[in-house]
Amino acid sequence: MTTVDPSTETATDQDTIATASAARGSARKTRSRWRSMLPTMTPWLAVGLVLVIGIILFGIVAPLFAGDPAAIRNIGLTPPSAAHILGTTQTGQDVFAQLTVATRGSLEIGIIVGILATLLSAVFGILGTYFGGYADEGFSLFSNVFLVIPGLPLVIVISGFVPREARGLWTIALVLAITSWAGSARVLRAQTLSLRSRDYVAAAKVAGEKFWRVIGVEILPNLLPLLASQFVFAVIAAILAEAGLSFLGLGASNSSTLGTMLFYAQNGFALSLGAWWWFIPPGLIIAMFGMGLALVNFSIDEIINPKLKNARMYRKRANRARRLERGKAAA
Repeated sequence: MTTVDPSTETATDQDTIATASAARGSARKTRSRWRSMLPTMTPWLAVGLVLVIGIILFGIVAPLFAGDPAAIRNIGLTPPSAAHILGTTQTGQDVFAQLTVATRGSLEIGIIVGILATLLSAVFGILGTYFGGYADEGFSLFSNVFLVIPGLPLVIVISGFVPREARGLWTIALVLAITSWAGSARVLRAQTLSLRSRDYVAAAKVAGEKFWRVIGVEILPNLLPLLASQFVFAVIAAILAEAGLSFLGLGASNSSTLGTMLFYAQNGFALSLGAWWWFIPPGLIIAMFGMGLALVNFSIDEIINPKLKNARMYRKRANRARRLERGKAAA
């Protein structure tokens, strides 16, 4: 008959409890780390999310039910009515149907430019800085060259030289992305210079980790709020820049955007004829979407800016203390 020592059983139980406690502590620390990267839900963040999500859903869903935006009718410049919610253009085309398709086109350009500009800024701002030496010097010089080139005049020149039939949505998006990444790359370079000298990054290098794992696991998570802020800003800037280009007649020729709506409204003398329903809705969509993204960006800035971050932590503690006091009072 085998005799089991009670002290051995107690030690085993203690080891199991300690392991489980350590696992829970690690999981709690990981959740807390990711939660600290999310902005606090505030009234302005809620308003921004409602505006952004609402306009995105409008651009995705509304074109499926709005009818043909190119259909010409013999009812030019008809004010808003039950048949045409936002009236018609000079050639009788439904403004609401055009607005739905134009919103989707502007969102596509904004998202494409945001992704491309963020990727370019991450490559030139993070990779070169991590490797240092000639790579850092070369990437930094390249970023500085693009930084001093005036963006809008360069976009106008490039768009003017591209033939109209070749000036599609992707061409305009590529031109806007090429001219809008340098400033973000400089900010990422400064942050990466600070992060690559941290102890945990040095420990990962000494442990023989691959460079892509050091960047992806140790450096990139700390830059996610900054990258998100830069993406939001790039989307806002791209939509505004595309609207400006289209208003000048240099926009995408094979797609409808909010800028092209304003261009055709201006060419059709909508302002002088008092056809407010032709030019106010696209301008209002641009303004509301820009305001929504700006409010979201302000909330992300609370995570990036140390002063705002401290205020955010103080506000969280104050709210937690307030909830505890209410719970004690209710008990």
